[in-house]
Amino acid sequence: MPRSLDFVIIVVAMANLYDKIYNDMKDAMKAKDQQKVLLLRGLIASVKNATVNAGKEITDEAVLAAVKKNLKELDQSADSFNKAGRDFEVGKINVDRRYLMELLPKQMSEEELKAVIGEVLFELGPGLHTKKEMGKVMKGVMAKTKGAADGKLVSKLVASVLV
Repeated sequence: MPRSLDFVIIVVAMANLYDKIYNDMKDAMKAKDQQKVLLLRGLIASVKNATVNAGKEITDEAVLAAVKKNLKELDQSADSFNKAGRDFEVGKINVDRRYLMELLPKQMSEEELKAVIGEVLFELGPGLHTKKEMGKVMKGVMAKTKGAADGKLVSKLVASVLV
């Protein structure tokens, strides 16, 4: 008597951004663009490590987090290659950075960020305008911007507003 195997099927709600990346990888394979294929394979792997392997669903937020993480790694690599005088490698990294930047939502301007910071300060109340409360203000601003603002810029602007 043959043994029956029980298969667990995990249905993953694929995010639109993940689908775009996957389709871009297929297009890059057809075009034989090895650099882009390597970049996208690495990005897909980091998304899967952060989501599916952890038992979570793939969402646009998870994909954006992986994109930001990869951008940070590319920036560190570019700095290292610049210091070593390896301009060719820096050029490759800049090409990869441009593609990853296209995946991110449009970044907010300083004026828009200042308006969001003002809203958060108003919501938190009058007693939270000191540098000691910067974490609370940052948390509120980052929650409202949802990836459309660079953390370093937000930190700089919040620090300039707080006393």
